[in-house]
Amino acid sequence: MKELVRYLLENLYLDFQGEITLDTVRQFLRGDESREAKQLLAKLIEDKGVDDLLITLADCLKEHIRTGINEQTVREQLSLYSES
Repeated sequence: MKELVRYLLENLYLDFQGEITLDTVRQFLRGDESREAKQLLAKLIEDKGVDDLLITLADCLKEHIRTGINEQTVREQLSLYSES
């Protein structure tokens, strides 16, 4: 059972439902003057969209499934992505 659980956790697929575009992200960040928001938006513009962000974020959040994914974890991963 232990090996099965390990296998399933290692091969779990994390995805986001619904469509999110650069314009959608802009709407969410509208009014947010924080350095973090500006840096993320600049990175997404440089990347020409959100596809790389969503793939990277899903891969990074997968590592936190065992310990839990919460708002702080997502915020940290978004910051790391925008700084890369």
